[in-house]
Amino acid sequence: MRVEINDLGKKYEGREKFTLRNINLDIDDKEFCVILGPSGCGKSTLLRMIAGLNSITEGELLFDGRLMNKVAPKDRNIAMVFQSYALYPHMTVYDNMAFALKMKKERKEVIHDRVMEAAEILQIKDYLYSKPSDISGGQRQRVALGRAMVRKPGVFLMDEPLSNLDAKLREHMRVELVRLHKSLGTTSIYVTHDQTEAMTMATKIVLLDDGKIQQVGKPEEFYNTPQNLFVAGFIGSPTMNILKGKMDGGKFVSDSGVITVNPSDHDKAALKDYEGKAVYLGTRSERLIAGIGEENTFQATIEVIEMLGKEKLLYTKLKDGQDFIMSQPGHYEYAVDEVHNFHFDTEALHFFDGKSTRRIN
Repeated sequence: MRVEINDLGKKYEGREKFTLRNINLDIDDKEFCVILGPSGCGKSTLLRMIAGLNSITEGELLFDGRLMNKVAPKDRNIAMVFQSYALYPHMTVYDNMAFALKMKKERKEVIHDRVMEAAEILQIKDYLYSKPSDISGGQRQRVALGRAMVRKPGVFLMDEPLSNLDAKLREHMRVELVRLHKSLGTTSIYVTHDQTEAMTMATKIVLLDDGKIQQVGKPEEFYNTPQNLFVAGFIGSPTMNILKGKMDGGKFVSDSGVITVNPSDHDKAALKDYEGKAVYLGTRSERLIAGIGEENTFQATIEVIEMLGKEKLLYTKLKDGQDFIMSQPGHYEYAVDEVHNFHFDTEALHFFDGKSTRRIN
């Protein structure tokens, strides 16, 4: 099912400010769309508006071209999985999964076939007749997914469904959800504040901040070409290194004067109108190269080393006191308090307008 959102807005009664405003988004049929953003940005509100649980203040919501603004949730052909599982504690797993179909007065054989099919896919057949209190958190989450699956919805909505699981189980369930999405062949819309979930699961990411869309695109676009400073700082772990400065003689000079970078010819062309103006320079930690380069070299003092196996994260300070993070191969030898030379990979620099913070190159 295709979901179209046109100039959507939400304002709660008694509040001056809109929670969401000017939301425009197209989600194609069978797409896995992740709505990402920090706490309070409006992502769960947007999901609940799609579900019909929150009213729409302005704009349009369409499913396959049909206006859904006033359509009741039960008539939207959607299924929703909540963060808290929301299972009935007095019912067995089987009855929890069958409940919605029983309310629709489906035939018993249809209900049984759908429950067993979902249980097979989710590998929960062995505890269909257990109560939710007798199974683990990961198993309860599978039951919640199964309860949504049996309805065969046109749109599958998920509101931070993995946030109550431990780290290892979250990692496993991410893979399972992607497989489930492919097997169901339905449109999935997934809300999270966890960028790892977004980057590993989504075919499309929508990044919200302060009730507005900051960027829409594929995961690799967010990492390689963030459209503004907020996106650059939010996506990536560790976060992108950011320097503020200005263009001087075709070169970037940081405000403290400690860093001078001669950009690539391609970036120079994009920056030609910024001579003497404030800009931000961003670089990913893995695109900083150890050793002295022909140019663009700087020194940094190592304060903390995180050994992550195949890589080491070096938390350093520049001469002006600014924090800078480098990712280096795990077999490289470093020690705290050492001073090392590094240089920039000029083919992997990000430049942002000093006023609007929009991407330049």
